[in-house]
Amino acid sequence: MNTQRPRVIIIGAGFGGLFAARTLVNKPVDVLLIDRSNFHTFTPLLYQVATCALDPSEIAYPVRTIFRKNQNIRSLLGTVIAIDYANKIIDVQIGGRQLQERYDYLILATGSIPTYFGNDAFREHALELRTLNDAINLRNHILSLFEQATWEEDDAVREAMTTIVVTGGGPTGLETAGAIYELYNHVLNREYLHREMHTRVILVEMQPHLLAPYPDKLRQAALEQLRSLGVEVHLGSPVKEVAKDQVTLANGTVIPSYTLVWAAGVKGSPLAEMLSVPLQRGGRLPILPTAEVIERPGIYAVGDMTYLEDASGQPYPMLIPVAQQQGELAAQNILAEMGGGEKRPFHYHDRGSMATIGRRRAVAWIYNKIQLRGFIAWLAWLALHLITLLGFRNRLNVFVNWVWNYFTYDRSVRIILEQGRDKTVKSEK
Repeated sequence: MNTQRPRVIIIGAGFGGLFAARTLVNKPVDVLLIDRSNFHTFTPLLYQVATCALDPSEIAYPVRTIFRKNQNIRSLLGTVIAIDYANKIIDVQIGGRQLQERYDYLILATGSIPTYFGNDAFREHALELRTLNDAINLRNHILSLFEQATWEEDDAVREAMTTIVVTGGGPTGLETAGAIYELYNHVLNREYLHREMHTRVILVEMQPHLLAPYPDKLRQAALEQLRSLGVEVHLGSPVKEVAKDQVTLANGTVIPSYTLVWAAGVKGSPLAEMLSVPLQRGGRLPILPTAEVIERPGIYAVGDMTYLEDASGQPYPMLIPVAQQQGELAAQNILAEMGGGEKRPFHYHDRGSMATIGRRRAVAWIYNKIQLRGFIAWLAWLALHLITLLGFRNRLNVFVNWVWNYFTYDRSVRIILEQGRDKTVKSEK
Protein backbone atom coordinates (compact mmCIF):
# COMPACT_ATOMS: atom_id res chain seq x y z
CA MET A 1 0.00 0.00 0.00
CA ASN A 2 1.33 3.47 -0.90
CA THR A 3 2.07 5.09 2.46
CA GLN A 4 2.52 8.52 0.83
CA ARG A 5 -1.16 8.84 0.08
CA PRO A 6 -3.43 10.61 2.61
CA ARG A 7 -4.85 8.21 5.17
CA VAL A 8 -8.54 8.30 6.09
CA ILE A 9 -9.73 6.43 9.16
CA ILE A 10 -13.46 5.72 9.45
CA ILE A 11 -14.74 4.65 12.86
CA GLY A 12 -17.99 2.72 12.58
CA ALA A 13 -19.25 0.34 9.89
CA GLY A 14 -22.89 1.34 10.13
CA PHE A 15 -24.74 3.09 7.34
CA GLY A 16 -22.82 6.36 7.61
CA GLY A 17 -19.38 4.76 7.76
CA LEU A 18 -20.19 2.27 5.04
CA PHE A 19 -21.36 4.94 2.59
CA ALA A 20 -18.31 7.07 3.37
CA ALA A 21 -16.01 4.11 2.64
CA ARG A 22 -17.86 3.29 -0.59
CA THR A 23 -17.40 6.86 -1.78
CA LEU A 24 -13.63 6.55 -1.23
CA VAL A 25 -13.27 3.27 -3.13
CA ASN A 26 -10.46 3.48 -5.74
CA LYS A 27 -9.76 7.10 -4.83
CA PRO A 28 -6.17 8.33 -4.11
CA VAL A 29 -6.45 7.67 -0.37
CA ASP A 30 -5.78 4.74 1.96
CA VAL A 31 -8.82 3.94 4.09
CA LEU A 32 -8.93 2.07 7.39
CA LEU A 33 -12.45 1.12 8.50
CA ILE A 34 -12.66 0.28 12.23
CA ASP A 35 -15.59 -1.37 13.98
CA ARG A 36 -16.19 -3.51 17.07
CA SER A 37 -17.95 -6.08 14.85
CA ASN A 38 -16.69 -7.67 11.65
CA PHE A 39 -20.05 -7.20 9.94
CA HIS A 40 -22.50 -4.50 8.91
CA THR A 41 -25.99 -4.93 10.40
CA PHE A 42 -29.15 -4.01 8.51
CA THR A 43 -30.74 -2.56 11.63
CA PRO A 44 -34.28 -1.97 10.25
CA LEU A 45 -34.82 -5.75 10.36
CA LEU A 46 -33.40 -6.42 13.84
CA TYR A 47 -36.90 -6.86 15.20
CA GLN A 48 -37.49 -9.72 12.74
CA VAL A 49 -34.49 -11.57 14.16
CA ALA A 50 -35.85 -10.93 17.66
CA THR A 51 -39.24 -12.37 16.69
CA CYS A 52 -37.93 -15.50 14.92
CA ALA A 53 -38.76 -14.40 11.37
CA LEU A 54 -35.16 -14.13 10.13
CA ASP A 55 -31.82 -15.70 10.92
CA PRO A 56 -29.12 -13.29 12.17
CA SER A 57 -26.92 -14.02 9.14
CA GLU A 58 -29.66 -12.76 6.82
CA ILE A 59 -29.38 -9.18 8.03
CA ALA A 60 -25.60 -9.08 8.60
CA TYR A 61 -22.89 -8.83 5.96
CA PRO A 62 -19.13 -9.20 6.59
CA VAL A 63 -17.26 -5.92 6.16
CA ARG A 64 -14.29 -7.63 4.52
CA THR A 65 -16.60 -9.21 1.94
CA ILE A 66 -18.06 -5.82 1.03
CA PHE A 67 -14.62 -4.36 0.23
CA ARG A 68 -12.60 -7.43 -0.72
CA LYS A 69 -12.10 -6.21 -4.31
CA ASN A 70 -11.03 -2.71 -3.26
CA GLN A 71 -7.29 -2.45 -2.66
CA ASN A 72 -7.39 0.91 -0.88
CA ILE A 73 -9.88 -0.19 1.81
CA ARG A 74 -8.75 -2.15 4.85
CA SER A 75 -10.77 -3.12 7.91
CA LEU A 76 -9.81 -3.48 11.55
CA LEU A 77 -11.81 -5.32 14.22
CA GLY A 78 -11.29 -3.35 17.41
CA THR A 79 -12.58 -0.71 19.84
CA VAL A 80 -11.39 2.89 19.73
CA ILE A 81 -10.47 3.92 23.28
CA ALA A 82 -8.86 7.34 22.72
CA ILE A 83 -8.52 10.07 20.09
CA ASP A 84 -5.50 12.38 20.17
CA TYR A 85 -6.87 15.02 17.78
CA ALA A 86 -3.87 17.32 18.29
CA ASN A 87 -1.41 14.72 16.95
CA LYS A 88 -3.93 12.91 14.73
CA ILE A 89 -3.55 9.53 16.47
CA ILE A 90 -6.20 7.10 17.70
CA ASP A 91 -5.75 4.23 20.17
CA VAL A 92 -7.50 0.96 19.30
CA GLN A 93 -8.02 -1.98 21.64
CA ILE A 94 -7.66 -5.32 19.84
CA GLY A 95 -8.15 -8.23 22.19
CA GLY A 96 -5.47 -7.94 24.87
CA ARG A 97 -3.29 -5.43 23.05
CA GLN A 98 -3.45 -1.83 21.98
CA LEU A 99 -2.55 -0.21 18.65
CA GLN A 100 -1.91 3.39 17.68
CA GLU A 101 -3.07 4.44 14.23
CA ARG A 102 -2.26 7.75 12.54
CA TYR A 103 -4.63 9.57 10.24
CA ASP A 104 -4.77 12.58 7.96
CA TYR A 105 -8.56 12.66 8.01
CA LEU A 106 -10.95 11.05 10.48
CA ILE A 107 -14.64 10.24 9.97
CA LEU A 108 -16.68 9.38 13.08
CA ALA A 109 -19.77 7.28 12.36
CA THR A 110 -20.51 5.39 15.57
CA GLY A 111 -24.23 6.08 15.68
CA SER A 112 -26.29 6.15 18.86
CA ILE A 113 -27.09 4.19 22.00
CA PRO A 114 -30.37 3.79 23.95
CA THR A 115 -31.24 6.48 26.48
CA TYR A 116 -33.44 6.05 29.53
CA PHE A 117 -33.93 9.80 30.02
CA GLY A 118 -32.28 9.82 33.43
CA ASN A 119 -33.95 6.60 34.61
CA ASP A 120 -30.89 4.40 34.28
CA ALA A 121 -32.27 2.03 36.93
CA PHE A 122 -34.70 0.78 34.24
CA ARG A 123 -31.76 -0.71 32.35
CA GLU A 124 -31.42 -3.63 34.78
CA HIS A 125 -34.77 -5.12 33.79
CA ALA A 126 -35.06 -3.84 30.20
CA LEU A 127 -34.16 -5.47 26.91
CA GLU A 128 -32.85 -3.28 24.08
CA LEU A 129 -32.95 -3.70 20.32
CA ARG A 130 -29.98 -1.83 18.84
CA THR A 131 -27.55 -4.60 17.91
CA LEU A 132 -27.61 -8.13 16.57
CA ASN A 133 -26.75 -9.47 20.03
CA ASP A 134 -29.70 -7.53 21.44
CA ALA A 135 -32.02 -9.18 18.93
CA ILE A 136 -30.74 -12.67 19.73
CA ASN A 137 -31.05 -12.02 23.47
CA LEU A 138 -34.65 -10.86 23.06
CA ARG A 139 -35.49 -13.90 20.94
CA ASN A 140 -33.95 -16.23 23.53
CA HIS A 141 -35.78 -14.44 26.31
CA ILE A 142 -39.21 -14.69 24.66
CA LEU A 143 -38.83 -18.36 23.76
CA SER A 144 -37.40 -19.29 27.17
CA LEU A 145 -40.29 -17.63 28.98
CA PHE A 146 -42.82 -19.51 26.86
CA GLU A 147 -41.09 -22.79 27.69
CA GLN A 148 -41.27 -21.96 31.40
CA ALA A 149 -44.83 -20.65 31.23
CA THR A 150 -46.21 -23.86 29.78
CA TRP A 151 -45.19 -25.68 32.99
CA GLU A 152 -46.00 -22.87 35.44
CA GLU A 153 -48.87 -23.72 37.85
CA ASP A 154 -49.41 -20.20 39.19
CA ASP A 155 -51.85 -18.49 36.81
CA ALA A 156 -50.67 -14.96 37.66
CA VAL A 157 -47.00 -15.80 37.13
CA ARG A 158 -47.79 -17.62 33.88
CA GLU A 159 -49.70 -14.65 32.47
CA ALA A 160 -46.90 -12.28 33.44
CA MET A 161 -44.48 -14.54 31.59
CA THR A 162 -46.51 -14.22 28.40
CA THR A 163 -47.05 -10.46 28.64
CA ILE A 164 -44.60 -8.18 26.87
CA VAL A 165 -44.41 -4.42 27.33
CA VAL A 166 -42.85 -2.39 24.53
CA THR A 167 -42.12 1.25 25.36
CA GLY A 168 -41.72 3.74 22.53
CA GLY A 169 -44.20 4.84 19.88
CA GLY A 170 -41.73 5.26 17.03
CA PRO A 171 -41.26 2.85 14.11
CA THR A 172 -39.10 0.44 16.15
CA GLY A 173 -41.68 0.21 18.91
CA LEU A 174 -44.58 -0.34 16.50
CA GLU A 175 -42.73 -2.90 14.40
CA THR A 176 -41.54 -4.83 17.46
CA ALA A 177 -44.94 -4.85 19.17
CA GLY A 178 -46.74 -6.01 16.04
CA ALA A 179 -44.21 -8.74 15.25
CA ILE A 180 -44.20 -10.07 18.83
CA TYR A 181 -47.99 -10.22 18.85
CA GLU A 182 -48.02 -12.22 15.61
CA LEU A 183 -45.32 -14.55 16.97
CA TYR A 184 -47.32 -15.13 20.14
CA ASN A 185 -50.74 -15.61 18.59
CA HIS A 186 -50.01 -17.16 15.18
CA VAL A 187 -47.06 -19.41 16.02
CA LEU A 188 -46.30 -20.10 19.67
CA ASN A 189 -49.91 -20.50 20.81
CA ARG A 190 -50.30 -23.34 18.30
CA GLU A 191 -47.35 -25.25 19.74
CA TYR A 192 -48.19 -25.15 23.48
CA LEU A 193 -51.51 -26.89 23.31
CA HIS A 194 -51.60 -28.74 26.64
CA ARG A 195 -51.89 -25.45 28.55
CA GLU A 196 -54.10 -22.50 27.64
CA MET A 197 -51.85 -19.44 27.24
CA HIS A 198 -53.22 -15.90 27.47
CA THR A 199 -50.75 -13.68 25.65
CA ARG A 200 -50.64 -9.89 25.74
CA VAL A 201 -48.50 -7.31 23.98
CA ILE A 202 -48.73 -3.76 25.36
CA LEU A 203 -47.25 -0.68 23.70
CA VAL A 204 -46.55 2.32 25.96
CA GLU A 205 -45.91 5.83 24.61
CA MET A 206 -45.47 8.94 26.77
CA GLN A 207 -46.83 11.27 24.05
CA PRO A 208 -50.58 11.43 23.34
CA HIS A 209 -49.93 10.00 19.86
CA LEU A 210 -47.72 7.54 17.99
CA LEU A 211 -45.13 8.34 15.29
CA ALA A 212 -44.45 11.96 16.27
CA PRO A 213 -43.05 13.18 12.89
CA TYR A 214 -45.97 11.77 10.86
CA PRO A 215 -49.20 13.55 9.82
CA ASP A 216 -52.23 13.12 12.09
CA LYS A 217 -54.03 10.81 9.65
CA LEU A 218 -51.12 8.37 9.55
CA ARG A 219 -50.72 8.51 13.32
CA GLN A 220 -54.36 7.57 13.73
CA ALA A 221 -54.06 4.89 11.04
CA ALA A 222 -51.12 3.34 12.87
CA LEU A 223 -53.05 3.32 16.15
CA GLU A 224 -56.10 1.72 14.54
CA GLN A 225 -54.02 -0.97 12.82
CA LEU A 226 -52.13 -1.82 16.02
CA ARG A 227 -55.35 -2.22 17.96
CA SER A 228 -57.01 -4.19 15.17
CA LEU A 229 -54.09 -6.60 15.33
CA GLY A 230 -54.61 -7.10 19.07
CA VAL A 231 -51.88 -4.93 20.60
CA GLU A 232 -52.95 -2.90 23.63
CA VAL A 233 -51.83 0.73 23.41
CA HIS A 234 -51.32 3.13 26.34
CA LEU A 235 -50.79 6.75 25.28
CA GLY A 236 -49.87 9.80 27.32
CA SER A 237 -48.34 7.96 30.27
CA PRO A 238 -44.63 7.10 30.46
CA VAL A 239 -43.06 4.26 32.38
CA LYS A 240 -42.52 5.27 36.01
CA GLU A 241 -41.06 2.16 37.65
CA VAL A 242 -39.63 -1.12 36.39
CA ALA A 243 -39.24 -4.27 38.48
CA LYS A 244 -38.36 -7.83 37.52
CA ASP A 245 -42.01 -8.87 37.40
CA GLN A 246 -43.96 -5.69 36.68
CA VAL A 247 -44.00 -2.33 34.92
CA THR A 248 -45.71 0.68 36.51
CA LEU A 249 -46.90 3.65 34.44
CA ALA A 250 -47.09 7.27 35.57
CA ASN A 251 -50.90 7.10 35.67
CA GLY A 252 -50.73 4.30 38.24
CA THR A 253 -51.36 1.38 35.90
CA VAL A 254 -49.45 -1.71 36.98
CA ILE A 255 -48.68 -4.29 34.28
CA PRO A 256 -47.46 -7.70 35.52
CA SER A 257 -44.72 -8.64 33.07
CA TYR A 258 -41.24 -10.13 33.02
CA THR A 259 -40.39 -8.47 29.70
CA LEU A 260 -39.83 -4.80 28.95
CA VAL A 261 -38.50 -3.96 25.48
CA TRP A 262 -37.03 -0.45 25.53
CA ALA A 263 -37.47 1.42 22.24
CA ALA A 264 -38.21 4.85 23.68
CA GLY A 265 -35.25 6.87 22.51
CA VAL A 266 -31.56 7.13 21.71
CA LYS A 267 -28.68 9.51 22.33
CA GLY A 268 -25.41 10.14 20.53
CA SER A 269 -22.52 7.69 20.76
CA PRO A 270 -20.25 8.35 23.78
CA LEU A 271 -17.29 8.36 21.39
CA ALA A 272 -18.13 12.04 20.79
CA GLU A 273 -16.86 12.84 24.28
CA MET A 274 -13.30 11.99 23.19
CA LEU A 275 -13.12 15.19 21.13
CA SER A 276 -13.56 17.48 24.17
CA VAL A 277 -16.09 19.78 22.53
CA PRO A 278 -19.42 20.91 24.08
CA LEU A 279 -22.14 18.49 23.04
CA GLN A 280 -25.69 19.37 22.10
CA ARG A 281 -28.81 17.84 23.63
CA GLY A 282 -28.93 14.10 23.48
CA GLY A 283 -25.14 13.93 23.62
CA ARG A 284 -24.90 14.80 19.92
CA LEU A 285 -21.71 16.18 18.41
CA PRO A 286 -22.11 19.61 16.72
CA ILE A 287 -20.87 19.70 13.13
CA LEU A 288 -20.65 22.26 10.36
CA PRO A 289 -22.82 21.92 7.23
CA THR A 290 -19.77 20.37 5.54
CA ALA A 291 -19.89 17.53 8.16
CA GLU A 292 -16.69 18.79 9.80
CA VAL A 293 -16.53 18.78 13.58
CA ILE A 294 -16.44 22.33 14.94
CA GLU A 295 -12.92 23.40 16.01
CA ARG A 296 -11.41 19.98 15.18
CA PRO A 297 -9.60 20.28 11.80
CA GLY A 298 -9.46 17.13 9.72
CA ILE A 299 -12.25 15.41 11.69
CA TYR A 300 -15.68 14.76 10.18
CA ALA A 301 -18.71 13.17 11.83
CA VAL A 302 -21.91 11.75 10.36
CA GLY A 303 -25.19 10.14 11.31
CA ASP A 304 -26.97 9.75 14.64
CA MET A 305 -24.07 11.00 16.74
CA THR A 306 -24.11 14.44 15.09
CA TYR A 307 -26.11 17.62 15.59
CA LEU A 308 -26.80 19.85 12.61
CA GLU A 309 -29.81 22.11 12.21
CA ASP A 310 -31.84 22.40 9.01
CA ALA A 311 -33.17 25.61 7.49
CA SER A 312 -36.03 25.74 10.00
CA GLY A 313 -33.67 25.49 12.97
CA GLN A 314 -34.52 21.87 13.78
CA PRO A 315 -31.81 19.21 14.08
CA TYR A 316 -31.76 16.65 11.32
CA PRO A 317 -33.46 13.43 12.49
CA MET A 318 -31.49 10.40 13.61
CA LEU A 319 -32.42 8.35 10.54
CA ILE A 320 -30.53 6.01 8.23
CA PRO A 321 -30.91 8.16 5.07
CA VAL A 322 -29.39 11.13 6.91
CA ALA A 323 -26.39 9.00 7.93
CA GLN A 324 -25.95 7.65 4.40
CA GLN A 325 -26.05 11.07 2.77
CA GLN A 326 -23.77 12.65 5.38
CA GLY A 327 -21.31 9.76 4.99
CA GLU A 328 -21.09 10.36 1.25
CA LEU A 329 -20.75 14.11 1.76
CA ALA A 330 -17.94 13.75 4.31
CA ALA A 331 -15.95 11.56 1.93
CA GLN A 332 -16.57 13.91 -1.01
CA ASN A 333 -15.48 16.92 1.04
CA ILE A 334 -12.28 15.17 2.08
CA LEU A 335 -11.50 14.56 -1.58
CA ALA A 336 -12.34 18.19 -2.37
CA GLU A 337 -10.06 19.41 0.42
CA MET A 338 -7.23 17.22 -0.87
CA GLY A 339 -7.65 18.59 -4.39
CA GLY A 340 -8.07 22.19 -3.40
CA GLY A 341 -11.72 22.21 -4.40
CA GLU A 342 -14.73 23.71 -2.68
CA LYS A 343 -16.45 21.72 0.05
CA ARG A 344 -20.22 21.40 -0.24
CA PRO A 345 -22.78 21.88 2.55
CA PHE A 346 -25.26 19.19 3.53
CA HIS A 347 -28.65 19.18 1.84
CA TYR A 348 -30.91 16.38 2.98
CA HIS A 349 -32.91 14.63 0.27
CA ASP A 350 -35.89 13.42 2.27
CA ARG A 351 -37.69 10.56 0.54
CA GLY A 352 -40.18 10.15 3.36
CA SER A 353 -40.64 7.50 6.02
CA MET A 354 -42.60 4.35 6.72
CA ALA A 355 -43.32 1.85 9.48
CA THR A 356 -44.74 -1.65 9.34
CA ILE A 357 -47.10 -2.90 12.03
CA GLY A 358 -47.76 -6.49 11.01
CA ARG A 359 -48.83 -8.53 8.04
CA ARG A 360 -50.75 -6.32 5.60
CA ARG A 361 -50.49 -3.43 8.06
CA ALA A 362 -48.21 -0.39 7.66
CA VAL A 363 -48.12 3.36 7.16
CA ALA A 364 -45.94 5.24 4.68
CA TRP A 365 -45.31 8.91 3.98
CA ILE A 366 -43.66 8.95 0.56
CA TYR A 367 -41.59 12.09 -0.07
CA ASN A 368 -43.58 13.64 2.79
CA LYS A 369 -46.44 14.11 0.35
CA ILE A 370 -48.15 10.80 -0.43
CA GLN A 371 -49.83 9.09 2.52
CA LEU A 372 -50.32 5.32 2.34
CA ARG A 373 -51.78 2.91 4.85
CA GLY A 374 -52.63 -0.76 5.07
CA PHE A 375 -51.70 -3.32 2.41
CA ILE A 376 -50.25 -0.87 -0.14
CA ALA A 377 -48.00 0.72 2.49
CA TRP A 378 -46.95 -2.76 3.62
CA LEU A 379 -45.95 -3.74 0.06
CA ALA A 380 -43.97 -0.50 -0.29
CA TRP A 381 -42.17 -1.26 2.97
CA LEU A 382 -41.30 -4.80 1.83
CA ALA A 383 -39.97 -3.60 -1.53
CA LEU A 384 -37.82 -0.83 -0.05
CA HIS A 385 -36.18 -3.08 2.52
CA LEU A 386 -35.44 -5.84 0.02
CA ILE A 387 -33.81 -3.34 -2.36
CA THR A 388 -31.62 -1.77 0.33
CA LEU A 389 -30.54 -5.04 1.98
CA LEU A 390 -26.89 -5.86 1.25
CA GLY A 391 -26.03 -8.94 -0.79
CA PHE A 392 -28.01 -10.99 -3.31
CA ARG A 393 -27.95 -14.07 -1.07
CA ASN A 394 -29.38 -12.07 1.83
CA ARG A 395 -32.14 -10.60 -0.33
CA LEU A 396 -33.10 -14.02 -1.68
CA ASN A 397 -33.15 -15.65 1.76
CA VAL A 398 -35.17 -12.83 3.29
CA PHE A 399 -37.66 -12.89 0.41
CA VAL A 400 -38.13 -16.66 0.70
CA ASN A 401 -38.62 -16.39 4.46
CA TRP A 402 -41.16 -13.59 4.08
CA VAL A 403 -43.16 -15.58 1.52
CA TRP A 404 -43.04 -18.68 3.74
CA ASN A 405 -44.11 -16.72 6.81
CA TYR A 406 -46.93 -15.03 4.94
CA PHE A 407 -48.56 -18.20 3.62
CA THR A 408 -47.87 -20.51 6.56
CA TYR A 409 -48.03 -18.11 9.54
CA ASP A 410 -44.80 -19.81 10.64
CA ARG A 411 -41.52 -18.50 12.05
CA SER A 412 -38.77 -20.97 11.30
CA VAL A 413 -35.91 -19.56 13.40
CA ARG A 414 -37.22 -20.58 16.82
CA ILE A 415 -33.99 -21.70 18.46
CA ILE A 416 -32.72 -20.76 21.91
CA LEU A 417 -29.03 -19.92 22.09
CA GLU A 418 -26.95 -19.09 25.13
CA GLN A 419 -27.91 -15.62 26.30
CA GLY A 420 -25.56 -12.78 27.04
CA ARG A 421 -27.76 -11.84 29.99
CA ASP A 422 -29.87 -14.44 31.70
CA LYS A 423 -33.34 -12.98 32.14
CA THR A 424 -35.27 -16.22 32.60
CA VAL A 425 -37.78 -16.29 35.41
CA LYS A 426 -37.46 -18.36 38.54
CA SER A 427 -40.83 -18.69 40.16
CA GLU A 428 -40.89 -18.46 43.94
CA LYS A 429 -43.02 -21.12 45.58
